[in-house]
Amino acid sequence: MVSLLARLSLPGQRDPGARPSRHAPVLAAVATAAVTVLGLLGVGLTSVVVQTLDPAGGLPVADSGRLAGQLWLLAQGSGLTLGSGPLVLAPLLLTMAVAWGLSSAGRGVVRACDLTGGRPLAAVLAAAVGTHTLLSVLVGLLVDTPGAQVDLLRSAIGSAVLALFAVGWGTARDSGLLDDALDAAPGPVRSLLRAVAAGLLTAVSLGLLVVAVALAADTGGYAALSRSLGGSGAGAVGLLVLGVLLLPNATAAAIGVAAGPGFAVGSGTLVSVHGVTLGAVPALPLLAALPDTQAVPLLAFASQAVPALAGLVAGATLGRRLDHGGSVVAGLWGVLAGLLLGLVCGLFAWVAGGSLGDGALAGVGAPPVATGLAVALQAGVAGALAAAVTRWRAFG
Repeated sequence: MVSLLARLSLPGQRDPGARPSRHAPVLAAVATAAVTVLGLLGVGLTSVVVQTLDPAGGLPVADSGRLAGQLWLLAQGSGLTLGSGPLVLAPLLLTMAVAWGLSSAGRGVVRACDLTGGRPLAAVLAAAVGTHTLLSVLVGLLVDTPGAQVDLLRSAIGSAVLALFAVGWGTARDSGLLDDALDAAPGPVRSLLRAVAAGLLTAVSLGLLVVAVALAADTGGYAALSRSLGGSGAGAVGLLVLGVLLLPNATAAAIGVAAGPGFAVGSGTLVSVHGVTLGAVPALPLLAALPDTQAVPLLAFASQAVPALAGLVAGATLGRRLDHGGSVVAGLWGVLAGLLLGLVCGLFAWVAGGSLGDGALAGVGAPPVATGLAVALQAGVAGALAAAVTRWRAFG
C-alpha cells in the first residue's frame, strides 16, 4: 500500500501509465545544481552575518564566501592543506544537510517524471552524481588559496560518494525500487534494518546526551576558552555555530568512550574508561567537554551502558516486528542486529574522525574498528536477550 501511494500522481505529474520523461536527467542535473547553489548561499550568508557582528569589520565578503566554500567541501570529505598541516574533518551536521538536499532532489525528480525503475533511474542517478561532483571540483578551484589548498581529488571522490548514496536512496525510495528489493530479500530483512536503525538512533541520542552533560558540567571552561580567543560577538557566534556543526562528531567520540576504546584528540590526548591523558588541544570551546584532570570522570563510567541499551532497543524492536519463528530464532536474529549495529557505529566513528594538522594532531576521533567491534559484542548479547524475551512475551 505504501508503495502504491508513493507512486500516485501529484498535481501536474504525468499519468502513472505514461512513459518516463526523457528530460529526467536534465531535471536531475538542475535540481542537484540548485542544492549546491542554495547550500553555498546559506553557508555564505551565515558566514557574512557572523562577520558583521565584529566591530572591527571582520572578514571581507569575498573571504567569507571563500570560507563558506571550504566548509562546504570539508562537509563532503574534502581536505585542506594549511600551514599547520592537513585539515580533514567533516562537520557532520552540514554533511547531513547536504545529503538531505540531494536526497530530496532525487525524490523530486522521481515524482515529477513518474519514474519507476530501470534505466531512467540509472540515468537520473548518473546525471545527479556527475553534476554534483563537477560543481564540487569547480568550487574547490574557486576557493583554493596558497594558505589553504584544497585537495581536489578528495573533493571529487567525497562529493561523488555522498551524491551516490543520497540521491540513490531518494530515487530508490520514491520509485518503489527499495520496497521491491526489501520484499524480495530472504528473511526478515526489513525488520532487521528497522531494528538496527532504532538501535543507532538510541546510541546517537544517548551519546549526544553525554556530550550535553559534559558541556553543562564545565560551562566555566567553555566561557574561558571563548574569552581566550579574543574578538567580539562575531568570534563567539562563529565558534558556537562551528560547535553545533561538530556535535555529531562529538557524539561519535562519546560512543567511542561508551564502547570502551575511547577517543583521541591528537597523540597527546586520549579519553577512555581505562584512563585519561591530557595534552595540548585546539582552542575550540566544544573541547571544554574534555575532562579537567587525569582521573576518569564518572560520566564515562555511566556511559558504558549506551551500547547495551542500544542493543536492547534493537532487539526489542526486532522481536516485535518478526512475523515468524519463536524466541530462539528471534534471539539469533537479535545477535545479527547487534553485529550490524556495531558495524554502523564503526562507520559512524570513521566518518566523524579526521585530522587537524601534522604531528600531534594528526589523528582525531574514536578508533573505528575497535569501536565497531566493542559495540557489536555488547549490542549483540543485549539484542539477543531482548529479541528472545520480547518474542516469548508476544507468544505468551
